[in-house]
Amino acid sequence: MTPEEWRASGTYFDWRGHRMFCRIEGSGEPLLLIHGFPTASWDWCKLWPGLTATYRCLAVDMLGYGFSAKPRDTTYSLMRQADLQEALLAREGVTSYRMLAHDYGLSVAQELLARHGRIRGACLLNGGMFPEQHRPVLTQKLLASPLGPLVARLSSYRTFARTMRGIWGATPPPEDELRAMWGLVTENGGREVMPKLIGYIAERREHRDRWVGALVQAKVPLRLIDGLRDPISGPHMVARYRELVPNPDVVELPTVGHYPQVEAPEAVLAAVLEFFARC
Repeated sequence: MTPEEWRASGTYFDWRGHRMFCRIEGSGEPLLLIHGFPTASWDWCKLWPGLTATYRCLAVDMLGYGFSAKPRDTTYSLMRQADLQEALLAREGVTSYRMLAHDYGLSVAQELLARHGRIRGACLLNGGMFPEQHRPVLTQKLLASPLGPLVARLSSYRTFARTMRGIWGATPPPEDELRAMWGLVTENGGREVMPKLIGYIAERREHRDRWVGALVQAKVPLRLIDGLRDPISGPHMVARYRELVPNPDVVELPTVGHYPQVEAPEAVLAAVLEFFARC
């Protein structure tokens, strides 16, 4: 499914004066899907048919991402993105739900856990849930530096593709998928807001105790599904998870990189469905 096909089956709603894109499909128990940086909810398209066969799936392009608004004069924070997820749930009348989150979305999911919402279980994909173990790539470091605005303006598909190939697993990403992701990043002037979005790295450090505590003290079932070929949040993140989270439930994907749901959708879908059915 191309991003345009993904958008054609979605809808928009207003949130705090911003036009937000979302996909809502399926029936059954609600499942909230939270995407990562720097892409969008389209990341879930390979899992979507399998998930919507069992669950009512809800996914929104967060503020500054994909087909949603990318205002230059606003504050971007993980806290606000959690507010957005709660607004989507309230709009759809959802009071109890499960979660599937990736990368940047992990921190949003951790904040939702910290708010003690009616979450029945969560599957977590590769991401920097422990800031002391997060290893950002060079582009992320530059975006987070004073050079961030210049780096964003000079960014190109070529540099984006090189970075993505560096965090992929054993099977290189197809060219069409990389171009689709780049299109989502650059949609509606997206490059200009990337230095603001990258503030999540510092925000993770600021709220480390709250968000790590949400995992360590979670009262709901958790499963980590991790691609071990990921230089950002691979084996070192898994080791930290096993060290800190009581009774850790971990599914390791040895040949997969940072985007398990894109690289190995069948394995991820099986792990998600088995976990949710059991818990």
